[in-house]
Amino acid sequence: MKLATYKDGTRDGQLVVVSRDLSTAHYATGIATRMQQALDDWGFIAPQLQDLYETLNNGKARHAFPFDPAMCMAPLPRAFQWVDGSAYLSHVTTVRSALDIDLPNDTLETDPLMSQGSGDCFVGAQADIHCTNDAMGLDFEAELAVITGDVPMGASVDDALEAVRLVVLVNDVSLRMVAKNELPKGLGYVQSKPATAFGPVAVTLDELGDAWDNGRVRLTVQSTVNGRKVGMCDAGADMAFHFGQLIAHVSKTRPVRAGAVVGSGAVSNAPIENNGKQEWPKGVSCLIEKRAIEMLLDGKTSTEYLKPSDSVRIEVKGKDGQSVFGAIDQTVVGPDV
Repeated sequence: MKLATYKDGTRDGQLVVVSRDLSTAHYATGIATRMQQALDDWGFIAPQLQDLYETLNNGKARHAFPFDPAMCMAPLPRAFQWVDGSAYLSHVTTVRSALDIDLPNDTLETDPLMSQGSGDCFVGAQADIHCTNDAMGLDFEAELAVITGDVPMGASVDDALEAVRLVVLVNDVSLRMVAKNELPKGLGYVQSKPATAFGPVAVTLDELGDAWDNGRVRLTVQSTVNGRKVGMCDAGADMAFHFGQLIAHVSKTRPVRAGAVVGSGAVSNAPIENNGKQEWPKGVSCLIEKRAIEMLLDGKTSTEYLKPSDSVRIEVKGKDGQSVFGAIDQTVVGPDV
């Protein structure tokens, strides 16, 4: 099924069930009013939401209405925990090689790189991206994430994977020049991570069909900036750590509560070699990787970071050509807005 949260003037919004083709929706009132409520009692509430979903898809929901992505908050507007990974080693190695940042080579392929983010300021798919200073290096990151049920401390990879409830599309907005100053301090990101945006709907695993492959989503993440395509990246092909491994890593020394959001990091595909040169035919899912590739190939960067009036669109389409999560479609606004 597909679930969204509609704006209603409160912090947590109203839970709605959305049709498979994203054309209609129905309030889940009477079953659950908020997404967190459904996650807290998933075994009891999810089957009821599924029944409503099937009724909606069959055109028999009496109080259905046209679905409007502009009305959407993040599917889970605020989370107890938001942990983002760097599950695509091609992204890690490309960016850090270009920037001459040391890599933890002894653990790079065994321990996921992950950082704790801010779960209290998630925004909807059409929220503006605020740029207070062009010098901060405003960037987008197209990625996928999962929302979990309860995960006990020390959960196995298999048990962690079983805790996945929903999959979401993410724009993990980043301030690269601020991060450049924060990272050497060794305590992670704070100011360099503004509000994270999410696609309009969260989907259960059955909606992905065989594209859900043991913790990986084998679909293409499409990214455009100002209408120009910058990435058509395969989310499954080069994901070194699947979602079960990422969740298990987070839960190694602490329990993870229902409603935790665990991200994949920017989707990235490894380069190919053509006539002795490296090429990235599928593009990128963030501008820092594009700049890193330019640095590696040309010795200098030509791509600028985002600035006011720029637009970013991120979308994933299923094998039937239909949008899976709806699109993230954001515009950068300046400090006076």
